Amino acid sequence: MESTQDKARHRRRRLGLTAGVPMALVAAVGLSYGTVFGVFGEDAQPNASAATTAAWADDVADGFASVNALGQNGTYGGRGGETVTVKTLADLEKYATASEPYVIVVAGTITMNPVGKEIKVASDKTIVGSGTSGHIVGGGFFLGQGVHNVIIRNLTIRDSYQGIWNDKDHDFDAVQMDGAHHVWIDHNDLRHMADGLIDVRKDSTNVTVSWNKLGHNNKTFGIGWTENVVTDITIHHNWIHETEQRNPSTDNAAHAHLYNNYLQDDPGTDITSSYGNYSRGRTKMVLENSYFQGFNNPVIKDSTATLVQRGNVFSGTSGRNESGGTAFDPKTYYNYTLDSAADVPAKVKSGAGPRSTIGTATTTAAAATTLTVAQDGSGQYKTVQAAVDAVPANNTSRVVISIKAGTYRETVKIPSSKPHVTLQGTGGSRKDTVIVYNNSAGTAKPGGGTYGTAGSATVAVEADDFQARNLTVSNDFDEKANQNAGGHQAVALRTSADKVFLDSVIITGDQDTLELETAAPDKLGRVYVRNSYVIGNVDFIFGRASAVIDRSVITLKKRWDGTSAGYITAPSTAADRKGFLIANTTVNGDVSAGSFYLGRNWHAGGDAALDPQTTVRNSTLSNAIKSTPWSDMGGFAWKDDRFAEYKNTGPGAGTASGDRPQLTDAQAAGQEIADWLGDWTPTAS
Repeated sequence: MESTQDKARHRRRRLGLTAGVPMALVAAVGLSYGTVFGVFGEDAQPNASAATTAAWADDVADGFASVNALGQNGTYGGRGGETVTVKTLADLEKYATASEPYVIVVAGTITMNPVGKEIKVASDKTIVGSGTSGHIVGGGFFLGQGVHNVIIRNLTIRDSYQGIWNDKDHDFDAVQMDGAHHVWIDHNDLRHMADGLIDVRKDSTNVTVSWNKLGHNNKTFGIGWTENVVTDITIHHNWIHETEQRNPSTDNAAHAHLYNNYLQDDPGTDITSSYGNYSRGRTKMVLENSYFQGFNNPVIKDSTATLVQRGNVFSGTSGRNESGGTAFDPKTYYNYTLDSAADVPAKVKSGAGPRSTIGTATTTAAAATTLTVAQDGSGQYKTVQAAVDAVPANNTSRVVISIKAGTYRETVKIPSSKPHVTLQGTGGSRKDTVIVYNNSAGTAKPGGGTYGTAGSATVAVEADDFQARNLTVSNDFDEKANQNAGGHQAVALRTSADKVFLDSVIITGDQDTLELETAAPDKLGRVYVRNSYVIGNVDFIFGRASAVIDRSVITLKKRWDGTSAGYITAPSTAADRKGFLIANTTVNGDVSAGSFYLGRNWHAGGDAALDPQTTVRNSTLSNAIKSTPWSDMGGFAWKDDRFAEYKNTGPGAGTASGDRPQLTDAQAAGQEIADWLGDWTPTAS
């Protein structure tokens, strides 16, 4: 990148900071989720609109929600009714409370007003998040007496917490049901609510709760609040993490079947479990093949309740672990298959919570065209660029350029007139297919002049909806051999497009490895990098795009002379956009301790109106990271821009200070992956 040395014009420091962070403001696993409109504006179709459903719309509940009872044969929600997409509270409430069946696709973040509002859902409804973008913030749903056949699925419901841990005055739940039946709660992320995450109360029955993330809360999941013994409930494959009580607490349930759940309490955190699964009153509970890690009192029962345990695993638990009496055989009510308890942590952590494949409205797409590239002549083309050139201009469907293993020494450009292109390496690993060249900013062009930073890219992507998978993009410019040449910036991959998905790739260079731009300053440019490696040493992730690096490895390299010094990010973000988010990622490399900054603020062209942003969260940082990890650039103070961390770990992580801003939990809730990606859910194609 071209760094400016111009003196910055004075800008007034923003107010309302916590440890230097504006209030407006898990190598690792897991996903994070957040808002959508706060970044990209109301141009994302704010009104309800018709949508075409995909295979997920035919999914039906398992467990007790599938049992024929009370005049309802299974739970299928709004199937058969109209499908609508909503992005406002008014539309969500309009369709959720309607008397007719609806499949309601939530395709953005909806904030409840007032805080704690619970929409009164009517029967025969499916409320489903569109991929990972469906968020309900500050409230939830209420299913009253007699409401039935309801599916709540693939949503993130969060943040009605009012600052008091055991809050008796704010009974704000994510999902509460009083006398409802045939309800399926599936693949949601429920967290940080004022009261319970799920309350199944007052004779509610035929409920299945499956594949949810339930976390960071005081009261997780309460069942009962009645003298009657009628509730039938199935709870399976849920990740209950960092919760104190009711995990769940089951009172006077006729049949409670819990299996393959993962209950995890991390040591040394602010939340400590008081108990795990609790069978009380006249509950009959069957608990099978679940995994308890670090929980206090993992399984407890009253003297009046029965609890049968089979095949559970307890790791690092303490306190009460009880069973006794006879219960029931779940297979007399429905069929199910148990996973091995030993496999539960990995399986549940990877599978629980919102899925990108659920709730996405699709139409029947044209089959992708595949073009093959092989150096040995066994493909249609011998170079990648030749295959790109063969893509028709303004193509409307996916074109996959399938590249045989080998090293392709060439530059590649995907022009803006050729969207929907995928570069797919076909080797056994991403190291087997390599596109490499060695231009730098100072390299002379054949027609005169030099390439400049942007022109040095080995691969340049200017077309929207681009994907790259299972390959390496490299710039191997030799700085040591070219010390007398000006302009050592050498880009491996440059993007200036929207909806760019880089999946399982290696992007490697030295200075300015990965340039993430937009087609123009007023254009949106979103990039999602997943399961990948980014390697470099100076400003090697830079530009004005809104980009996420998720579940990846950032590898730091020494300079050409063997010294260790550098900057990972150099964002040049517009004030009304998101910059760079590094999440669930490992930062490592064979460099000296305390030698690298997480980033510095690039005001491209000396533009004081820019507001560069980098957030690094839930990531593992090696000791290479400086204890003061942010740096000024070009005469602009980084503290006037947007730089922060959140819950990083490793020897390079640090505590909050004026030189090391840390997001609060509330701020972090607005800086998650969906905040960056908005209405786009990256999916492989």
